Amino acid sequence: MVSLSAPVSRDRDASRTTLYPFTRIDDDKARLWLAGQWEIATREELLGRLGGLARSGYRASARARYGVEPLAWDIALYTDITRRGFGCGLLDEADAWNLLRNVVPQLARTYDSWQEYAEDYLLGRRIWREDLSGRASSPQSLPAPQSVADAHVTALLDPADRKSPWNLVPWDAIRRPDRPVGR
Repeated sequence: MVSLSAPVSRDRDASRTTLYPFTRIDDDKARLWLAGQWEIATREELLGRLGGLARSGYRASARARYGVEPLAWDIALYTDITRRGFGCGLLDEADAWNLLRNVVPQLARTYDSWQEYAEDYLLGRRIWREDLSGRASSPQSLPAPQSVADAHVTALLDPADRKSPWNLVPWDAIRRPDRPVGR
């Protein structure tokens, strides 16, 4: 489940296979990121934002404008925010896992592979970035170009990359999140 946020987490110090979002303990980094990127400072704000992403997220405006619903984009963000909420202590471990489990059924019904999930994630990011570019004061204020996200997701899908979280766990494991892989 934690690997659902892998396309969002491009930082070198990001952990893509553990609930804790970084390779080293850094609760302040998680707290600052939530405050700066999402204006989340309290548990209530965190749960409210997660609820919005789970219910409709960015896919609601994408559906209205383009007739598509890139669920993967919202779930990648949801997973990333959940992990960072755990990382800074706004969520305990049990709450974080329960929140992640809550979005799995819809995800499992929607996608059949990491490839499908990746394609929909990139579509959602493209729509989000286009919407931002229409409101941005300058190109420098925009997040990383789409080509950076495309390259990152391509690397996650590369079958030669034995360290990719998407190669470590088959997509079907999402349907049995409480069982170890291979059972």
